[in-house]
Amino acid sequence: MNRHTILKAANALLLAGVLSVTWFAGRAFHRMHVNDPIYPAPGLTEKILLSRYHSALRSGPADTEIYLFSGKEKGGRLLVLGGTHPNEPAGFLAAVLMVENLQVEKGDVWIIPRANRSGFTHNDPQEASPQRFVLTTAKGDRSFRFGSRLTNPVHQWPDPILHINPAGQVLSGSDSRNLNRAYPGKKEGVLTERTAFAIMELIRTEGIDLALDLHEAAPEYPVINAMVFHENSAELAAVALMDLQLQNMDFRLEESPPSLRGLSHREWGDHSEAASILLESANVSHGRLKGKTSASLIVEGRDKNYVRAAARGLLFVPFDEAGIPLKERVARHLAAVRSLTAGLGDMHPDREIILHRFPSPELVREKGAEACLAPPNQR
Repeated sequence: MNRHTILKAANALLLAGVLSVTWFAGRAFHRMHVNDPIYPAPGLTEKILLSRYHSALRSGPADTEIYLFSGKEKGGRLLVLGGTHPNEPAGFLAAVLMVENLQVEKGDVWIIPRANRSGFTHNDPQEASPQRFVLTTAKGDRSFRFGSRLTNPVHQWPDPILHINPAGQVLSGSDSRNLNRAYPGKKEGVLTERTAFAIMELIRTEGIDLALDLHEAAPEYPVINAMVFHENSAELAAVALMDLQLQNMDFRLEESPPSLRGLSHREWGDHSEAASILLESANVSHGRLKGKTSASLIVEGRDKNYVRAAARGLLFVPFDEAGIPLKERVARHLAAVRSLTAGLGDMHPDREIILHRFPSPELVREKGAEACLAPPNQR
């Protein structure tokens, strides 16, 4: 075999290798843009898309699903957002559990599990985050995307050096892709601002009475295990807090700072009649003190660095070897949604919302979200 033949064969092998890597990488990239299945409960009234409220989103990467559950009797109107930041999985998963279990007797409930759908299609750079985490139900595994805090730059680019958000606050350029800095949104803005505008239109058009945004934050962040409330919902937050304390779930009450603009708990309340509250749970995978970011860290919430930090008084929540698992964080969100909804009806009987088959925070706390998830491929 002469040298020319050897080089030709080597080049053919190299090309085949490159094509194989490209094919596998392209397949993985494509899968990141496919929504993980959600299996709505039989009580679902209608599944709609966010583009109903702003047609510019139609068929694009931000056109996310909205699950509407309506009771036979008129009552209050509730909106629940998960997935505003797709690297904060407890809020997303709490919303999924509601979709997969809920039945509404009175009132109307809108649930958006993937508020920033684009953020689920990629990971934060330089974080070495896993693309997925898995929960095992009695009838098989459910796999979920672990996404990014921000809209995918493939869908919105470039970032400006400085960004003036729709509420007029000057932020870093990357915050132009942060949905929870984009309210009340812009009809003709960038993708993230158009998404915020559509959510704001939903709130106004449907006459939402109570709007909840489910989040997570690092244990070293001072606003943690908290209800951040607009001043229009201060009494409701206090009533819900007393109910939650009876359930052995303590929350901080934090009033929305009027000077911090663009966030849901501020702009929803300023631009609509909705009582507006953001919920925060404590997630070590979101923190800066953690070791390796892994799927087990997301689910189990155990990290030795945080144990050391707690011993030095550096955290704003208790933390020991047991960690803060996903089931505890999801249970907290569910309990808060339940208490706030009940409190709304107690304070305003005409806005009562009666929920049946609400996913049990107590069961989730004991046995994990798996106990309330639908089995995979059930339909």
